[in-house]
Amino acid sequence: MLFIIGVVILAYCFPQLGSPSSPIPLDTIGSVGVSLIFFFYGLKLSPEKIQAGLQNWKLHSLIQLSTFLFFPLLMLLCYPLVHNTSYQALWLSFLFLAALPSTVSSSVVMVSIAKGNLPAAIFNASISGLIGIVITPLWMGLFLQQSGGDFDLSVVYIKLIAEILLPVGLGLFLQKYLGALAVRYGKQMTSFDKTIILLIIFKSFATSFENKVFSTVGLDELLLVSVGAIAVFYVMYYLTSWLSAYLGFSLEDQITAQFCGTKKSLVHGVVFSKILFPVSFPVGMILLPLMLFHAFQIFVVSIAASKLAQRD
Repeated sequence: MLFIIGVVILAYCFPQLGSPSSPIPLDTIGSVGVSLIFFFYGLKLSPEKIQAGLQNWKLHSLIQLSTFLFFPLLMLLCYPLVHNTSYQALWLSFLFLAALPSTVSSSVVMVSIAKGNLPAAIFNASISGLIGIVITPLWMGLFLQQSGGDFDLSVVYIKLIAEILLPVGLGLFLQKYLGALAVRYGKQMTSFDKTIILLIIFKSFATSFENKVFSTVGLDELLLVSVGAIAVFYVMYYLTSWLSAYLGFSLEDQITAQFCGTKKSLVHGVVFSKILFPVSFPVGMILLPLMLFHAFQIFVVSIAASKLAQRD
């Protein structure tokens, strides 16, 4: 998070690097980097673990329904309040947040600390990103097509297939040959992932600063985004907790449902924003609720995980 703040400050100081005339081809570097991220993602996916994880279908169903259905439905409930108002673009950024997959690394780490169902966490965190490749564009297409932008779902899926799905498939194919190397150099791959994400964030915010997107954002709107991100998190956090208890899950499964079903991936958000939104869209503004939500979810869940770890 400190690096993200630093990158945003750099983008503010050097907004010209985000323009099309920039001497550094950030778009090309970002596209190649995204493909490599998902190639490494495929290398680290174990088909055996995915197959074994299919058995606990009630837990998996709740986590994926929470991630891809309950989150967006919560945003749709708010849509009548912002329809045809100046807040509609801001609402779209929250819908984007709601439609994203769950995190991978932080979900697994937090479940592990809290002594939850770790195999289920690994399965759901891994499969969530693959489901998101299909579901997230469908949710966004419902409203991006109405906005009058140059959104074309077929073009979006071609980009997703070329930059994400094919690299994942290639990684899965080579997993039995290179999977051990992926585990051995996991830290280096994670560092590479974060570097590419920071680069894309820099490009998004540099472009937004260059076009003076944030000049119209007042303190009241920033406060509204912050309160909205916190409110969305807590609604989903307690909803998944109640549903998992109602379904009679064990404590370990309740922890996994609550931690995995309420997370949203900053990595996927940054990558998808690059592909889903037309050039004319203020992507920096679209990412703002996601970055605030991401920081808050890690803060709250890490405290909860530490407390749960102390139980007998």
